[in-house]
Amino acid sequence: GCIVAPGFVDMHVHLREPGQEWKEDIRTGSRAAVAGGVTTICCMPNTDPVLDEASVVRAVVRRGREVGLCDVRPIGAITRGLEGRRLTEMRELARAGCVAFSDDGRPVADAGVMRRAMEYAASFGYLLVQHAEDPSLSLGAGVNEGWVSTRLGVAGAPTEAESVMVARDALLVRRTGCRYHVAHVSAADSVAIVREARRRGLPVSAEAAPHHFALTDEAVLGFDANAKMNPPLRSEADRRAVVEGLADGTIEVIATDHAPHHEDEKRTGLECAAFGIIGLQTLLPVSLELVRDGALSLSEMLAKITCNPARLLGLDAGTLAPGARADVCVFDPEARWTLTEEAIESRSRNSPWLGRELQGRVVWTVFAGRVVCAEGRVVGDGEA
Repeated sequence: GCIVAPGFVDMHVHLREPGQEWKEDIRTGSRAAVAGGVTTICCMPNTDPVLDEASVVRAVVRRGREVGLCDVRPIGAITRGLEGRRLTEMRELARAGCVAFSDDGRPVADAGVMRRAMEYAASFGYLLVQHAEDPSLSLGAGVNEGWVSTRLGVAGAPTEAESVMVARDALLVRRTGCRYHVAHVSAADSVAIVREARRRGLPVSAEAAPHHFALTDEAVLGFDANAKMNPPLRSEADRRAVVEGLADGTIEVIATDHAPHHEDEKRTGLECAAFGIIGLQTLLPVSLELVRDGALSLSEMLAKITCNPARLLGLDAGTLAPGARADVCVFDPEARWTLTEEAIESRSRNSPWLGRELQGRVVWTVFAGRVVCAEGRVVGDGEA
């Protein structure tokens, strides 16, 4: 009754190491990954120090290998310090182990800087991953602009804060030919822009996070900071548009945007709480809702968390082809379980699914031919 699939590839994870290990580190993030069937994680550069120097990138790669539970692949910064002004030495970062480049957590807001980054990246075929947000429109708002924000009496971010940036970047892609990827698409207009760019043959791709196709902004009613993320949860119409984008192939990838935070950072009130939720262990059951609802076939859903992100990043992963590294996930699509604090392998607990029953559970995870999770229990961690 179980499904044998390639080990999952999550191209959008925040591991917080170096510098914020009280939220997460490479060991706890790796444990959460394999508990969720993920054998390749691509970690974002908004650490302290930022992943904008080759020495820092090499340290992350080395630490991932020391933990040895899954493949840890860094995504380097586009600009130094994520400040959006001076470009990093992407070629040097790629040689150190970076598989793509992003300022995620912040957008590259300056169009001139983004154009130069695209020209640089296009010279080497690098993928740029954009946190699509116009800060002058979002103004740091933690919820979607609409009836929910009005009811709560808090500032809201309009969908245009995202879609305006996607439209700008699509035009820059047309000029530069850069491979460009939109992170965590949340708005209907953004999906439409990506669809049109792809129709025109531009090298544009996009990902959706499970929370954006499974939840709406109503989840923050009651001032629940565990449902606060950036981009925020949107309206039901936006959620449906994201699902449609997944169904018609406009959105090729599902990625978690796993963003752990200490509980104190989520207990400061909705407006002051940190952005983000954890998602590695809920990737499978939430994504399976797309299959149960008829939006995707099982094979189509699995492609979006295995071979599709691997192809975009040029990784030898996400496949069961003969000769490939033996990364395997065995899961029971019918198993029901409840996400409890005790079941969470991450150092943080900020999940809107905490205490909820989920359907679909990882039974075994194999990384490079070695069992690293058996019957839901992480094994093979030499530091455990």
